[in-house]
Amino acid sequence: MNKFVEVIDLKKMDYKEAWVFQEKLFQETLSIKSNNFRSGTSMSTPNSFLFVEHPHVYTLGKSGHFENLLISDEKLESIGAKFYKINRGGDITYHGPGQIVGYPILDLENFFTDINRYLRLIEEMIILTLEEYDIKAERSKGETGVWLDVGTPFARKICAIGVRASRWVTMHGFALNVNTDLGYFDYMIPCGIKDKAVTSLKVELLRRGTIFDEQTLMEEAKEKVLKHFLNLFEASIYEKTEAEASI
Repeated sequence: MNKFVEVIDLKKMDYKEAWVFQEKLFQETLSIKSNNFRSGTSMSTPNSFLFVEHPHVYTLGKSGHFENLLISDEKLESIGAKFYKINRGGDITYHGPGQIVGYPILDLENFFTDINRYLRLIEEMIILTLEEYDIKAERSKGETGVWLDVGTPFARKICAIGVRASRWVTMHGFALNVNTDLGYFDYMIPCGIKDKAVTSLKVELLRRGTIFDEQTLMEEAKEKVLKHFLNLFEASIYEKTEAEASI
C-alpha cells in the first residue's frame, strides 16, 4: 500500500480552478484503479493533500438546500462572492480569505476502507491542531465537523467538512476558520444548521488576549494540520525526484 502523500500548496486560487485540479487528480486515480482491475496489474495509486485559500465563495453540496443561501445574485456580486453547486456531500458552506482549506485526494485502499473512520480522522486532525492552542474542540453528535462548547447555548462551529468518495478515492475536504471574516456567514445558514454560530481561531485567541500575526498564524496552523494528518494516517510526505519536478 502506498502511504506516501504529495503535499501541494495551491496558495490563493479561485474555487472553480481548484475544483478542476481536484477532479483531474481524482479521475487519474480512478483511471489507474480501473486499469488495474481490467488488466490484473497492481500499479500504485497516488495520494495528494492540497492546501488552498479561496476568494469569497459559497458552495452547496448535492444534498443541500438552495434556500440556505440567504442572498440574491445581485448581493453576491456586491460582496465580491461567487456561488457553486458542487458534487460533495453536505449542505452549504463558505470559503474565503483567512481560511485553511484542505483537499485530501486519497485512495483509501492505501490506508483503510471506511468512510466514517476517514471523516472522524479529519475531525481529529483539527481537534488536535486546536488543542495546541489550548482550545478544546470536539465533535457534535450527528453533525460532521469540529465544534466548540458543544451542548451549551454557546456552541459554535470552527471547521466544516464535506467530502466525495468513489471506489474509495476521496476529494473535497475541510475548511478551518483561522482569520476568516465571519460576517460572510451571515448570508447563509451554515451547513443548514440554524441554531449554532461559527467562530475562528483568531476570535478564540483574541478572547483570551493572545497577540499574534495573522499571516504567521495561518502558516503555523497549516503546519500543525499537516503534522497531525500525517500522524493519524501513518503517512509520509512524497518528495518528487529532480526529474519528476522538472516535468
